[in-house]
Amino acid sequence: MNAPIADLLAPAGTSEAARVRLGAAPDTAPDILRTLARDPSVTVRAAVAMNPAAGDADHLLAQDQDERIRTLLARKLATLVPNIAAAERDTLRSQVMETLHRLVSDEAVRVRETIADVLKDMPDAPRSLVLQLAQDAAAEVHDPVIRLSPLLTSDDLLALLAAAPIHANGGTIATAVASRPGLAEQVADAVAATSNTRAIAALLANSTAAIREATLDRLAAAGAPHETWHEPLVARPRLSARAARAMSDYVATHLLQTLSGRADLPPAVARDLRQRLEARLNPTPNAKNRDPDIDEAMQEARRLHAEGKLDEAALLGAIQRGEARMATAILALAADFPASVVDRAATLRSAKGLISLVWKAGFSMQVAVPLQTLLARLNPSAILRPAPGGGFPLAIDEMRWQIDFLRDMGR
Repeated sequence: MNAPIADLLAPAGTSEAARVRLGAAPDTAPDILRTLARDPSVTVRAAVAMNPAAGDADHLLAQDQDERIRTLLARKLATLVPNIAAAERDTLRSQVMETLHRLVSDEAVRVRETIADVLKDMPDAPRSLVLQLAQDAAAEVHDPVIRLSPLLTSDDLLALLAAAPIHANGGTIATAVASRPGLAEQVADAVAATSNTRAIAALLANSTAAIREATLDRLAAAGAPHETWHEPLVARPRLSARAARAMSDYVATHLLQTLSGRADLPPAVARDLRQRLEARLNPTPNAKNRDPDIDEAMQEARRLHAEGKLDEAALLGAIQRGEARMATAILALAADFPASVVDRAATLRSAKGLISLVWKAGFSMQVAVPLQTLLARLNPSAILRPAPGGGFPLAIDEMRWQIDFLRDMGR
């Protein structure tokens, strides 16, 4: 560039606003854009980064020290990808691809995430870029691409799963694969063969995943200690009689109620499940296995507390055994209330009251759902479910009000 133009574009030679207009104009000369790409003003460089006609200046901006500039450039170039194939000049295609490949390896997650967000479901995205994004260490980058890109084949997904155990974020890669719509049977088998309980839960929750009956039977047989599997297992579109019977031994009462009501199970299996549900809801006392009376239950709860075992697992165990008084005692002691307060919520069939007591006890909504079935005998349609993200569906102020109401009723 000749000296007069360089002087004109220097900060002292013209206003920032004028340089921004030049940087944004599609007909600005390439040599001027290259000069503006080195401008000390981040606003000027941002204008060039968003200019679709920046050309060679993009290569300079890909090395900009400001992450925000590189992020703007990444979004612009990724958005231009569909037009690359139709570009009249081979040099333009190579320039854009070279710069994009540099940005896909950028040290800033935000830059790589921006490219992934644009290319994630683009059918004509460069396959080399998609594969690189799918293997990225950051979940923010690889997750949307793995879940949504139409360019990834089953072989690609199997390769990602094979590399997942040695990957820094192998768990999130496996979970992203498991969540992918229309997952093929062989990929579902590979997910099921991992030891990643979160990925398997995502697989089971993926209603479009093709899971072989034998694979689903194995997961159902192994599901007892993995509570996050229980609900998606019960909700699978197709279940064998073997899987249904296996789950009936360990799922919570409200899930057994759902399971026993499935219309796709053989009549004999459905009848057996209903009998198991009835046995939980109305257990027959016997010398060896019965729900203790409330005094015995409170004594047992105090023993658990002394041993440091008065926790959510103890409450869930009582619920799954159908021991209403034991569940009442554990909840009452953990919430620091008399058992009569819990009984009051159950008698009123108050889902809000029971949820509030669970919150006060320091337990989660995971246990509050089956508790509503056991203590208040609520139908599935009346049960309050977790809020998005698994939290409580009531505001804290409302739960405090519910607790005060239940406590004051006894005065």
